[in-house]
Amino acid sequence: MDVHSILHGKWDFRVEHRGISIYSSRVEGSEVLGFKGVAEIPAGFRRLISLFHDTPSYRRWVHHLAEMEVLEKNDSLEYVVRQVIDTPWPLQKREMIVRTGLEAAGENAVAVTMSGVPDFIPENPSYSRVRDVQGLWVFEPSGPDTILLTFVMHVDPGPDVPSAISNQAMFEVPFYSMDNLRKLAQDRSYDPPYPEEVDGHLSID
Repeated sequence: MDVHSILHGKWDFRVEHRGISIYSSRVEGSEVLGFKGVAEIPAGFRRLISLFHDTPSYRRWVHHLAEMEVLEKNDSLEYVVRQVIDTPWPLQKREMIVRTGLEAAGENAVAVTMSGVPDFIPENPSYSRVRDVQGLWVFEPSGPDTILLTFVMHVDPGPDVPSAISNQAMFEVPFYSMDNLRKLAQDRSYDPPYPEEVDGHLSID
């Protein structure tokens, strides 16, 4: 995934609230806009990496996440995860199968990449399988124990969801997810274990 091109493509500023700035971008071949959220998080690299690897806690911060499970994990810091997202009635819940990875993103930055693998497991008729998912989270130090966090994502939920509704929800997803994540990162009672295998692949201070 070309992290630099994604981050520095054409983005239109939409709104800023509680220190979280939201941008949108046209995506070729889709009526659904991509979004980018940017915020400073009072935490260090290790804290955030621990949080992102603590998959059982994702429901505490990912907006409208109903279910989360790890389908596959390997030694190269890649996971395949299944996520179910709540949707308003009468729409079916959305099911996303996503491959995530952790990689360097420039001299001082780390990226968590996400790409859809919709055929990794058979479809479940109880859910609507999302077939178009791409995104990333980028951690970049902006001061002592402060990270500039950027969240970029494009999700096309399917033809039964009008693009206008998807584009309206675009603002909710990055804002509430980043706001929840920031609160969890600051919660001193929350102490997720650091995944030691990361040190074998990346240099994290």
